[in-house]
Amino acid sequence: MRRKRYGCGIIKKSERIRKDVRLGKTRYESKYMVIKELHTEKKWSIEWMCKQLEISRAAYYKWLKHEIPEAEIENIKLAELIKEYDERFNHILGYRRMTSWINHFNHTNYSKKRIHRIMKKLGIHSVIRKKKAKYTYSKPDETAENLLQRDFYATAPNQKWATDVTEFKVPGDKKKIYLSAIIDLYDRYPVAYVISGRNDNQLVFKTFDKAIMANPDAKPIFHSDRGFQYTSKTFKKKLEKQEMAQSMSRVGHCIDNGPTEGFWGIIKSEMYHMHEITDEKSLRNAIGDYIRFYSEKRPQDRYNCKTPLEVRQEGLASDNPTEYPIPENKRINKYKEKWCA
Repeated sequence: MRRKRYGCGIIKKSERIRKDVRLGKTRYESKYMVIKELHTEKKWSIEWMCKQLEISRAAYYKWLKHEIPEAEIENIKLAELIKEYDERFNHILGYRRMTSWINHFNHTNYSKKRIHRIMKKLGIHSVIRKKKAKYTYSKPDETAENLLQRDFYATAPNQKWATDVTEFKVPGDKKKIYLSAIIDLYDRYPVAYVISGRNDNQLVFKTFDKAIMANPDAKPIFHSDRGFQYTSKTFKKKLEKQEMAQSMSRVGHCIDNGPTEGFWGIIKSEMYHMHEITDEKSLRNAIGDYIRFYSEKRPQDRYNCKTPLEVRQEGLASDNPTEYPIPENKRINKYKEKWCA
């Protein structure tokens, strides 16, 4: 009776002594490992343990002598790599980007299904972002037409720029800081950004001036929402001086400025997991560090695992820049069919 009491705790003990996740499909793997461990350390009877766990001794001895298949060894190595990347990039990688980054940096060709299966076994998944929309209405006579018409595809740098302002709450404080950025729709590169404690005209004007200073000959279509900064007469004069055509999203159609909304989502879902943020200074530093990471070290599938900076440099140096078509997104298409005119 005493041994039966110990036998009931064998399964619980197996969970404690299993250090690695089994990635193969061998049946009763955990039970075999328990028997081996308890027989080696405590000299428990193999026959008795097999009986308690309702498995045959022959099956256990067959498992004991088996050789690990090459595919299983490869899965174990891949699992270690997945755990390494998950820790290194603070849990921001889903299985699609995990596959792309592992293949890119290790010159391998693993499939998404294989990476996904192993990540599920390991309990690894990307962080989940939360979105919150906010809109400031403007008078109709202050706005511009939507020239972009959700055509976010560009064949070369400086054809189409998109901009917006977003806010960040300072931890442990009621204060907020604001980030204004302009991204190029060809390479998704942030051509300029400014962080400020005030969401005012100067924030947007300074961002625009920085973008022109870095790209003095640029004359792209300039797209934004209908925020008060972009509808001001001063800002319109800046665009006219640079010979830029102004484009604006329609009321209540945030998808009209999809690339910048997506950019904010990426920053807010990944940055907080990559940096320790405790106050305004650390928040400002984290934003700047993340934008550099996004621009210079974060490869994207659309650009054949190149970073935005690499794509931009190649595009500016070529008379015939490489074209990177936007992949079809079925989820967005369904959204457009249901909600968009």
